[in-house]
Amino acid sequence: MAPASTDDDPDMTPGPAGRLAPPGAALKTDIVVIGGGQAGLSAAYHLKQAGLVPRKKFVILDAAAAPGGAWQFRWPSLTLSTVNRIHDLPGLPFSDMASGETHVQARVAVPRYFAAYEQAFGLRVLRPVKVILVSRRGDRFRVETDRGEFSARGLINATGTWDAPYIPEYPGAERFQGQHLHTRDYRTPQAFAGQHVVIVGAGISALQLLGEISKVTTTTWVTRQPPVFREGPFDDQAARAAVALVEDRVRAGLSPQSVVSVTGLPVTPAVEEMRARGVLSRHPMFTEITEDGVRWANGSEVHADVILWCTGFRSSLDHLAPLMLRRPDAEDGIVMTGRLATQVASEPRIHLVGYGPSTSTIGANRAGRAAASELLTSLAAARPHMTCGGRGKRGRSETTSKQRNRNDRRVSALPFTHTAKATSKETHHGNRH
Repeated sequence: MAPASTDDDPDMTPGPAGRLAPPGAALKTDIVVIGGGQAGLSAAYHLKQAGLVPRKKFVILDAAAAPGGAWQFRWPSLTLSTVNRIHDLPGLPFSDMASGETHVQARVAVPRYFAAYEQAFGLRVLRPVKVILVSRRGDRFRVETDRGEFSARGLINATGTWDAPYIPEYPGAERFQGQHLHTRDYRTPQAFAGQHVVIVGAGISALQLLGEISKVTTTTWVTRQPPVFREGPFDDQAARAAVALVEDRVRAGLSPQSVVSVTGLPVTPAVEEMRARGVLSRHPMFTEITEDGVRWANGSEVHADVILWCTGFRSSLDHLAPLMLRRPDAEDGIVMTGRLATQVASEPRIHLVGYGPSTSTIGANRAGRAAASELLTSLAAARPHMTCGGRGKRGRSETTSKQRNRNDRRVSALPFTHTAKATSKETHHGNRH
């Protein structure tokens, strides 16, 4: 028997053990936004601008304990002067929150900005709430979390990539006696003093970490393809052109590429300094990992105490697996559609922001707006009597259903410190959502 759903703009006061919904019940809303980073906040802003009330018509679920998205977990040396760029969230420029000091850690400044943004627009993010899985229940989605269940008509997934670090498989990896680390494990270069570090990757993070670690110890830089450096300025127009190239891939159902893979690496003063020190002597990818290092096809070897994999991330979408979003004609990704390729072609009520072209901060902002607008249009088409921000005009059948379920709704509208006794099924039509 499916759990009951509570409706009538539910009060989301945490109940016993921090639960937002009592066992056996699901909180009913129109839209669930999963993720409270840049893409999720952008989408939430535009939903509210369209008239939807946070924690009533839509909810934002964030797994982190505090605002800031993945920024709060970045390494201390990533400051406002070394970060690639921080793009403004809609409606509140980052410069309004920044002190103007470029040495401030990004993991401090950006979360502070996100927190101020949530407060300024009353977005009322629910956290920490970890989404475990999403499945279909009739014409709605069931969102299961570690603090209760939610029932929604539409979904905006903004979980990004930070929780899905990628390390490619290489022969011998399991017998390596040193440390395998990933970019997300990095904190300070001093932790590597006295060790030889093999750094794998040709992205911006790989370059920054190579530059820092090479100042305190010996390094070997390895990449799969020769790195491409980009001279000259990189403005918003160039960034959007790069995003468009990544967008073409996801529209075809191919796995997303990083934006930097099509933009190249910017030549910064830090890069020039690394060149002068001879740090940018790049080696091709090794073919095997040994007990104490790495080996190439020609038999040459390098000793390693640490292999630091700066090999990027994959989209964090495991919780969506029950929905089977990949179509048979997709090679290894999800076929995307919509104005900015945020809409899942096989399920128009689901939008993925922070996926593919919108993993960049500039792409995330634009994607949030497109996703909110297109999802509201899809939901309005599915239920014509609903307006974007309100309940709209009800017909006779809805009034009859309302009278039948009046007692159930009275119970479900109680604060969730009580046990819900609602018995109306989530697939019925006519109750308020």
